[in-house]
Amino acid sequence: FEEIKKEVSSYIKKIGYNPAAVAFVPISGWHGDNMLEPSSKMPWFKGWQVERKEGKAEGKCLIEALDAILPPSRPTDKALRLPLQ
Repeated sequence: FEEIKKEVSSYIKKIGYNPAAVAFVPISGWHGDNMLEPSSKMPWFKGWQVERKEGKAEGKCLIEALDAILPPSRPTDKALRLPLQ
């Protein structure tokens, strides 16, 4: 997990994102570990924490990380554009 986290952090920093603002959560989709609730099979994982200008967020499982994502602000004062095909 730590090796993958280090490689992904390096990559997302290279493309312009702040790694401190990304939650890294070890999961097992097959067994459901750390998906909806903290897993007892990963006692080494103490939780994730992200830092952003709106403040800090923290949690222990994937659903909490997804819930902590802030939606982007939409420019409601500008014209609406829709692609047509």
